[in-house]
Amino acid sequence: MTRLELEQIAIKVRMNIIDMIAEAGSGHPGGSLSIVDLLTVLYFDKMNLHIDDPRWEDRDRFILSKGHAAPGLYAVLAERGYFPVADLKSLRKLNSYLQGHPDMKAIPGVDMSTGSLGQGLSAANGMALAGKLDHKAYRVYVMIGDGELQEGQIWEAAMTAAHYKLDNLTAFVDCNGLQIDGTNQEVMNVNPITDKFAAFGWQVLAIDGHNPEAIAAAVEQAKTVKNKPTAIIAKTVKGKGVSFMENQVGWHGSAPNQEQRRQAMAELERSLLA
Repeated sequence: MTRLELEQIAIKVRMNIIDMIAEAGSGHPGGSLSIVDLLTVLYFDKMNLHIDDPRWEDRDRFILSKGHAAPGLYAVLAERGYFPVADLKSLRKLNSYLQGHPDMKAIPGVDMSTGSLGQGLSAANGMALAGKLDHKAYRVYVMIGDGELQEGQIWEAAMTAAHYKLDNLTAFVDCNGLQIDGTNQEVMNVNPITDKFAAFGWQVLAIDGHNPEAIAAAVEQAKTVKNKPTAIIAKTVKGKGVSFMENQVGWHGSAPNQEQRRQAMAELERSLLA
């Protein structure tokens, strides 16, 4: 797809995120908005999928390790056609299949239930290793938050992925610099991220996480790497696309009220028409 097409889809996805979280009255807009461009490139341009067969054995896999950013994943899956966009407004409501964290048993297109931070990379390792053992060509992608790197299990999994030479595994690190209590540096400094993954035996690529062309090129480059996993360190903006949410830690887990919803939607609509 062209850059313009991907950017237009990303704006629609962001509108859906704002709409569903405001409707629910709870959720995590900041970190959902920051990963939209990464997810859009994956699901609309790069991943090998069968939308009408979400459990197709040879599909590429995706794990949202930072499971609280579920609205971002749900919005992309809906736009891609896995389920109706109208269902997004049932987010976090009683008996809805779209709960606060992804559920692989209930939601078409979700490959792993997530929510407890730090576990997604381990699950991705298992899928990638299974693909190797079964001589499958599918690739495994996992989205990790930069604050999530404070979890020790991430580094055990990073060591494991390198040990087993999982070159069919690509990890995105959403580097928006903020977590629930403040900046990553204030809470528990995770830098230097690129050096750490390199020291653990990974191929490391650093990109602008809002540039579709850079994202696509990094995904393609990762496919050429042999005998080691790839970490794509994506510099992003928390709350990307909504001016009053950008780089504001308070929007990590706060829902917009109706006036804020109207303001955010108006901004995004102007971007869509630009």
